[in-house]
Amino acid sequence: MSRKRVAVLISGRGSNMAALIDAAKDKNYPAEIALVVSNRPDAGGLQVARTTGIAIEVVDHAKFGKDRVGFETALQAVLEKHRIDIIALAGFMRLLTAGLVEKWHGRILNIHPALLPAFKGLDTHKRALEAGVKTHGATVHFVVPEMDSGPIIAQGAVEVQPGDSEKTLAARVLKVEHRIYPLALKLVAEGRVRIENGRCLVDGAPVPESNAATPSSA
Repeated sequence: MSRKRVAVLISGRGSNMAALIDAAKDKNYPAEIALVVSNRPDAGGLQVARTTGIAIEVVDHAKFGKDRVGFETALQAVLEKHRIDIIALAGFMRLLTAGLVEKWHGRILNIHPALLPAFKGLDTHKRALEAGVKTHGATVHFVVPEMDSGPIIAQGAVEVQPGDSEKTLAARVLKVEHRIYPLALKLVAEGRVRIENGRCLVDGAPVPESNAATPSSA
């Protein structure tokens, strides 16, 4: 089976990108990281990608001003040039239009640092602590036009500890992110995930939408 060609889109340091790159070093992994794209020319993750020899592209959103369609047209051209099969968003801080999202329906993933549908948007760790939740975590989901609302592919949970700060909680959640994103991409690349009635089925089984202790329980 040929490996799926994946583009990882980043805006910053790219720690989840690095986790995907590490997973894809295994030749038995069903996806290869063929391209890293950033909307910021100063993104730290670009240097990480350079050291691995992966192709990189910069589509600087600032050059397009408020022209989101122009930016996405340029982005789509880059993806087509590199013959990309799947997009993985990894700290990509741009909201994509419905047009682009629908073009990549079922082939664009995102990772979010919370147990969706809880705590959509930013400052998830701060909001989790303020809410007093006992369990927090991360979610990999398909991207849909509505922010942080797509069908859930995998989740991983951590317990919120007494005395946790945003920093300590974020560090534990990040370890979960680095574990579940490669797994979710693997499942999608293998064609084992399908969307039915707005939910993901993995090999015919529903994916839990709450605090799955490990992504393999999906």
